[in-house]
Amino acid sequence: MPEQVPASLLQQDSDSRPYWDGLAQGELRIQRCASCSKAVFYPRSLCPHCHAATLNWIVATGRGSIYSYTVVHQAYGAFATATPFVVALIELEEGVRLMSRLVDPPHERIQIGAPVQVVFQNVDENLTLPYFRIIP
Repeated sequence: MPEQVPASLLQQDSDSRPYWDGLAQGELRIQRCASCSKAVFYPRSLCPHCHAATLNWIVATGRGSIYSYTVVHQAYGAFATATPFVVALIELEEGVRLMSRLVDPPHERIQIGAPVQVVFQNVDENLTLPYFRIIP
């Protein structure tokens, strides 16, 4: 499993607070624009598609697929002892992409398009992060 990551390493602000609160509650929250109906990730105050200030929070399904990935063999700081590990760009069913780690990946099944499901990992007493697991 992933190494301990100090919560102080991650920026949390008023735009992203519902995202972080959702993770703590076991929910992967993203935004959806009430004006153009497009999903948005990363958290922000204006829609990047239509520039409206009408973003609402929704709970994502947590399902998606691997859009791209890399295997990290050399890392620093909190991640130095966790190598090798897989970092993937995940495309959620809702249409947004986010970068995360794959946990317990069966190496023969790591491929572009492989289906994944979110899992929540407490990495610090004040921080939960979304990681993904390849699903059969």
